[in-house]
Amino acid sequence: MVYQPGRCLLKQLLHKIGKDQQWLCDVTGISKSQISMYVNNRRIMTLPTAMTIAAAIGCTIDDLYEWIVCR
Repeated sequence: MVYQPGRCLLKQLLHKIGKDQQWLCDVTGISKSQISMYVNNRRIMTLPTAMTIAAAIGCTIDDLYEWIVCR
């Protein structure tokens, strides 16, 4: 099986922990425009970025996206 990232769930995860994009920028050092691109599904996170964001939020990389199974 091959998996591809679908919709980014970052907006929902931030809401769940009561934080916003600016907080994530401050904690990770990732620019607000970059985070906005992920939230709005305009860009897919690299593995190091996903790991950094997941660690800041307290989730796993798998939690950051809806995953699509491709055959």
